[in-house]
Amino acid sequence: MPDTALMNGFPPPREAQVTLANWRTAPFNRWAFHHVREIVASADISNAPDAVSALPSDPTDLDGVLVDGTASFREFLAATDTDGIVILRHGRLVHESYAHGMDAYTPHILMSVSKSLLGLLAGILIDDGTLDPDAPVTRYVPEVATTAYAGATIRHLLDMRVGVEFDENYLATSGPIIAYRKAQNWNPPEPGDPPSDLRSFYASMTGTDGPHEGRFHYVSPNTDLLGWAIERATGRRYADLMSELLWRPMGAERSAYITVDRLGAPRCAGGFCATVRDLARVGQLLVQGGTRDGQRIVPSGWIDDLVSGGNAAAWAGGDFADLFQGAPMRYRSQWYVLDGAAPLLFGFGVHGQNLFVDRANEIVIAKASSQVLPIDEALAALTMRSVRSIITALA
Repeated sequence: MPDTALMNGFPPPREAQVTLANWRTAPFNRWAFHHVREIVASADISNAPDAVSALPSDPTDLDGVLVDGTASFREFLAATDTDGIVILRHGRLVHESYAHGMDAYTPHILMSVSKSLLGLLAGILIDDGTLDPDAPVTRYVPEVATTAYAGATIRHLLDMRVGVEFDENYLATSGPIIAYRKAQNWNPPEPGDPPSDLRSFYASMTGTDGPHEGRFHYVSPNTDLLGWAIERATGRRYADLMSELLWRPMGAERSAYITVDRLGAPRCAGGFCATVRDLARVGQLLVQGGTRDGQRIVPSGWIDDLVSGGNAAAWAGGDFADLFQGAPMRYRSQWYVLDGAAPLLFGFGVHGQNLFVDRANEIVIAKASSQVLPIDEALAALTMRSVRSIITALA
């Protein structure tokens, strides 16, 4: 079905309707991923329109960049179903392009890159003493004391090293992950289902999967629980905190938003929606050491720890080592880092959402996509190779 046919008409024909039941499946995701607030309830994350961080233009022709000596830059964008890409070098906009109805001012869902944004918010709150990384999660959320989260700390949540049983199988059609999606308001309830919500979902997470502080075990509910702990620690809504502490001071050009459940709980693990330009501004903030115009926004020590922290052995024995083809990597505070002479810090989300930050070469690549599969190992590998080729060409 052509992109232009989706949701076209008053009303659209049934076969072209994007609904809560199909919005994350192809081809419907090409429309849905940049119209999320029309499908799922959301909370606004306001920017400061009078304090936007400029992105000076410095266009660079990337058509000659080849991946593996064969695929061109444009072929890479097409092959990975790119909806929008923004590339910065030294804080200047060297490339920007869009497809599938997107433009520079359209918010796109970031999926699990949302986790990386929460990781920055956590760092701000830990630095000012509001949140204790070594505290048990139950200090802030005693409701999980009788679940597998008993004994886990905030640091365990940050690093995905909680010994909780949960299979993050995005293609599953039944089981806990479906209950989780219904609770977060991303899947419609089935006839006879009782009302559910994200916070009450944790009562069902009683199974254990090894000790806390063991292997890297990717569990999205960990991040939503971290968001709940942050709201409890501050007495503030996630959306308001993100606006006040990151989005406004960073100089975002547009407001963002976060999906919420039926009771207003934010989907911190995957529901953040923002323009690709503003996602690139997050990367640029990290390049700048967490400051903007001399104002400290994200602690520099927190950013340094994203790059140098984490446990390589936990990563190697964890869930995603094969996905990244055994590359030397670690995971720290909701961010991935690829080791090397110029470490690559990045956020990664299903269906092809990415934010890559090369601090040494001052290069940022923000990419939003609508890939068919949630996890496509071939396209993930192509993306990593392409990013290396782009950085090499620009550096």
